Amino acid sequence: MPAALLALAIGAFGIGTTEFVIMGLLPEVATDFGVSIPSAGLLISGYALGVVVGAPLLTAIGSKVSRKTVLIALMGVFIVGNVLSALAPTYGVLMTGRIVAALSHGAFFGVGSVVAASLVPKAKQASAIAMMFTGLTVANVLGVPGGTALGQHFGWRSTFWAVTALGVVGLLGIVFLVPRQGVAEGPGLRSELAVFKNVQVWLALAMTALGFAGVFASFTYIAPMMTEVAGFSAGAVTWLLVLFGGGLVVGNLLGGKAADRSLMPSLYLILTLLAAVLVVFVFTAHGKVLSAVTIAAFGAAGFATVAPLQKRVMDKAKGAPALASAANIAAFNLGNAAGAYLGGLTIEHGLGYTAPNWVGAALAVSGLAVALLSGLLDSRPKSVRQVEPSDGLERLLR
Repeated sequence: MPAALLALAIGAFGIGTTEFVIMGLLPEVATDFGVSIPSAGLLISGYALGVVVGAPLLTAIGSKVSRKTVLIALMGVFIVGNVLSALAPTYGVLMTGRIVAALSHGAFFGVGSVVAASLVPKAKQASAIAMMFTGLTVANVLGVPGGTALGQHFGWRSTFWAVTALGVVGLLGIVFLVPRQGVAEGPGLRSELAVFKNVQVWLALAMTALGFAGVFASFTYIAPMMTEVAGFSAGAVTWLLVLFGGGLVVGNLLGGKAADRSLMPSLYLILTLLAAVLVVFVFTAHGKVLSAVTIAAFGAAGFATVAPLQKRVMDKAKGAPALASAANIAAFNLGNAAGAYLGGLTIEHGLGYTAPNWVGAALAVSGLAVALLSGLLDSRPKSVRQVEPSDGLERLLR
């Protein structure tokens, strides 16, 4: 494994930790600033909004700059946002810090995916992307529980200082380990944006949004599902989340290897498995042992989609895979928000805490339908295709 991939994974670990750790610190933040839990919860929504806005915007702005320079600048933005959060004297300043940190999120993973792919032979590019995203999955296993425990014992600000330190380590790793990167070829921003004229790019983004909407329709309500339906204590939820995180790590790596062998068939299989696991979860959620096993399988199936989906959008983005890849990260976050909303509707209408699993399964099947349509378009004669599957990525990596 190239050492540069480790530097990218460390950056991903810090970004993943700062995104999700706030969920475990909402009571402390709410008490400190004298706001309600729902108001504190908007810090999560604010971060997601920052990702959606920052992902394509900062990637486009940095399109004519060396990709290594862009990554260094993005980690600088991430560090500034977390320092601002750690020092925040008011709720409004904390929200600002969250949004500033989030601006770097999508662009980092977008540009980082291209850099990771450039470090290895073509046959291992999806695995390299998965390796970078391992930092994000490990953040859910170690960073979020550890950051939550740190914040609960030493104050929530200590967590943001710790994440800032992670950002500094990631920044130094990029400076010293990532080789010099060239500037993407192309006439300018207009050419970069022209990639979105390709219907296959939009289909890839739709796959991402629907697939992850399926994941978060269920995952958002995993705590009440486990305490109210499965019968676990509130304290056991932390360990169940660690179990889920372990599934994320395994699924992420396996998904990358599968995508290297056969991208679209892997996506068909993984989205089918995700839908099946969510249907099974409706029934296994009523028992402790079966629900724990299903949670691990759910994490594996959910994150096995990440590297294949990221590789797919990069392949279909003619001349601007970094921009389209960053847009894909925005699609992940849109899916997260939409899935949580739709899953919540079923609970509000009295359908029970397992009902979001049905919603998640339906969304995963919808993602599968889009994938099948995209694959069907690939099967057309070459003369009528808009873009060959690997044209965009190969051109950027020459």
